[in-house]
Amino acid sequence: MVFKYFRGSLLFTALCLAIGAVLGWAITHDVAGTLGILWIVLVLGVLEVSLSFDNAVVNATVLRDMDPIWRRRFLSWGIIIAVFGMRILFPLVIVAIAAQVGPIEALKLAATDPVTYERIITGAHVGISGFGGAFLAMVGLTFFLDEDKDMHWIGVIERPFSGLSRISGLAIGIVLLALYGISRLIAPEEAMTFITSGIFGLVAYIAVQAIGAVLEQADGEEDAQGGPAHAGGQAVAVTAAKSGLAAFLYLEVLDASFSFDGVIGAFALSNNLFIIALGLGIGAMFVRSMTVMLVDRGTLSEYRYLEHGAFYAIVALATIMLLSVRFEIPETVTGLIGAGLIGLAFVASLRAKGDDDDDAIVATGERLNNS
Repeated sequence: MVFKYFRGSLLFTALCLAIGAVLGWAITHDVAGTLGILWIVLVLGVLEVSLSFDNAVVNATVLRDMDPIWRRRFLSWGIIIAVFGMRILFPLVIVAIAAQVGPIEALKLAATDPVTYERIITGAHVGISGFGGAFLAMVGLTFFLDEDKDMHWIGVIERPFSGLSRISGLAIGIVLLALYGISRLIAPEEAMTFITSGIFGLVAYIAVQAIGAVLEQADGEEDAQGGPAHAGGQAVAVTAAKSGLAAFLYLEVLDASFSFDGVIGAFALSNNLFIIALGLGIGAMFVRSMTVMLVDRGTLSEYRYLEHGAFYAIVALATIMLLSVRFEIPETVTGLIGAGLIGLAFVASLRAKGDDDDDAIVATGERLNNS
C-alpha cells in the first residue's frame, strides 16, 4: 500500500501547517493573512518536491546497495540534517559569514529584519550556484562517463560518453571549462567568487569519492591479510559501516547541493526564514518518503530508465544553477524540466517492460510448441 510510505510525511505536514497558522496569526493578526501564509507554505512544499524528485531517485540508487544500518541512519539522521541543517542552519550560516555576525545575531536578523536577511542571502547566490552547480555536474557526468555502463536510454548520447570514459579527468575538465566560460559573462568581482566556489564544489566531490576509495582499500587489505574478515559478523559489520559512511557523506552533500536551488528560490515567495523552513521541510519529508518507497518496492529495477532520467535531470539542474548567475531562470522551469525528463524516462521504461513481457510470452509459446 503506497499510503503507508507517506503517512509520516502527511502527519509532519499537518504539524507544519499548525505551526504556520500560529506564526501567520502572530504576524498578520488576520484570518486572510494567515491563510495566505499557509498557502505559501504549501506552495513551497510542492516546489521542493518538484525540484527534488530526481534527488529521491538518486538517493534510492545509492540506498538500495547500502548497508541496512547506514540506510536507517541516513533516513533518520539524514532527514534531520536535511530539514533543520540545510533549510534553517545553512541560510543562517550564509548570513553570519556575509554580514560578519554571530549565528545568534543572524537568527535575530532573520526574525526582526527579514528584508535585510533576504538581501544578504540572495547576494550569496553566485557562490552558492558555483558550488552546487559544480558538484551536481560532477555527479551527473560521472554517471554517463562510465565504461561499465551497458544499459542506455538515449543511446546516441550515452554510448559516446561511455566510450570517452577512458579519458582521465574528463568530467573535471568539462566542469572547469563551464565555470570559466560562464565567469566571462559576469562582472569580474563576481567571476572570482563563482570560479572559487565552483572549485570548492569539485573538491567536495573528489573528497567524498576519496573517502570511499580509502575505506574500500582498507577493507581490501583487511580481507587479504585474513584479519577482521575472518572474525565473523563483526568484520562484516565493520566493512559495511565503512562503505556506509562514504555513501552517507555522499548523500548528505548531494542533498545539500539539491537544496541550494530551493532555498534561494523560496525567497521569491517569502523572506521569512521560518515560513520557508516549514515549506521546504514538508518537501524534504515527502522526498524522504519517495526514496523509501522506491527502495522498498524495487521501482528502479522494475523501471530500468528511471535512474537515467534522474541523472539527466541532475545535469540539467547543474546547468541551470551555473547559468543562473547570468540569466534569471524561474524555479518553475527548473522543476518542470526535471519532472519532464523523469516522466519521459518512466514512459520509456513502461514501453521497455511491455516489450520484455511480449518477448517472454513469445518465448514461452515457442517452448510449449517445441515440447
